Amino acid sequence: MLNPDCTREVVLDIPAEEVSKAYRTVTGNYKKYAKIPGFRAGKVPETVIRKRFAEGIRKEVIDGLLPERFNKAVQELGVRPVGEPRVTELTVDDGQPLHVKAVFEFIPEFSIEGYQQVTVEKHSVEVTEEEFQHEMEQLRNSRATIEPVEEDRALVNGDWAQISYKGEIEGDSDAAPVVGEDTLVEVGGKETVEAFTAALSGAKPGTDLKAEIIYPADFAEPKLAGKTVNYQIEVKAIKKRTVPELNDDFAKEMGPYENLAELEGRVREHLAASKKRSVEGEGKDRLFAALTEKYTFAVPEALVQDQIDTRLERGLRALAAQGMDTEQMRKLDFGRLRNAQRDGAIAEVKTNILLDRIAAEESVSISDEEMDRELQMAALQSREPVDTLRTRLAADGGLIRIREQMRREKTASLLYERLPA
Repeated sequence: MLNPDCTREVVLDIPAEEVSKAYRTVTGNYKKYAKIPGFRAGKVPETVIRKRFAEGIRKEVIDGLLPERFNKAVQELGVRPVGEPRVTELTVDDGQPLHVKAVFEFIPEFSIEGYQQVTVEKHSVEVTEEEFQHEMEQLRNSRATIEPVEEDRALVNGDWAQISYKGEIEGDSDAAPVVGEDTLVEVGGKETVEAFTAALSGAKPGTDLKAEIIYPADFAEPKLAGKTVNYQIEVKAIKKRTVPELNDDFAKEMGPYENLAELEGRVREHLAASKKRSVEGEGKDRLFAALTEKYTFAVPEALVQDQIDTRLERGLRALAAQGMDTEQMRKLDFGRLRNAQRDGAIAEVKTNILLDRIAAEESVSISDEEMDRELQMAALQSREPVDTLRTRLAADGGLIRIREQMRREKTASLLYERLPA
């Protein structure tokens, strides 16, 4: 499906004598090399060649006559086509004029006057004390240990109960039981269903409990969301979570740090770099949204579909990294997934077109040295020699795509740096 708002049509009529000449040339080439039982090489009658290889000859005639003429016709229209042209009419026979009608999409012309005045708020990249303290607390929590409680007492909020359980889903006799062995559950924890906390509170190790748990409709585990489960629970032990103190010993455990002050300095550096990337990324996204809102123009459907493919590919790689296997992916509703990606894809295509136009206006370019550095980084990530990577990317157009994306990123950084502080 093409976008009619950025579609043009080309009609070509090639004289019969040129078509006949092309047929003769192609047929002659087939005659030289065709191997047909009962005939010597080069001696196969032309009528046999034309009959045996009719489709191949026709295709080579079309390929020989159309591309150059089509490109010239498009150039005369003064537009840059995107995607593959769609042939709507085609008549080709030896001795007859070749007639073809094709439609193609293009990026329409539009004014970008005033883009320098498009601004958004530029947020501070300074790391606050609250953010720093939160990061240090996260480090402490990452080194927390779960240790058994030796004293004879009941479970209270903040404890971790070591339990085994078996649950039957109410109203679903075919569902497999919900079971767990030696599972740790935080009593009163944010991730613990309140009914579980209520059932475990006050219980001692060795206690057998029964509990009816009604899970909320938005529960993270789809199998249990909105369901009522009747559990039999065995409390096996009480454990306590211990968080280490922030001191020089803690710093040394975290890495090659002499003391806590050195660790804190490194954490501040890491936070500053991370926040700068995050704030700038979010700021650029807001700027892109403001630019696409200011300039209204049609986008070719071919570019939208390509961008949807890219977004889906990213999503599938993320799912694979989370453990989803190929069989599970096959069961996904790709039609629904493509529809869900459409609005985002259109916004990204518009952003790319705008950045390309602004890059041309600002004379932004990517030097060979910048390209070489990018390829060296990519080669390290893909673990292949730079020359091998370059050859592979050159063959499939990857070098052009990388240079285009680098140019867009450079343009985006230029626009962001110009924003008022």
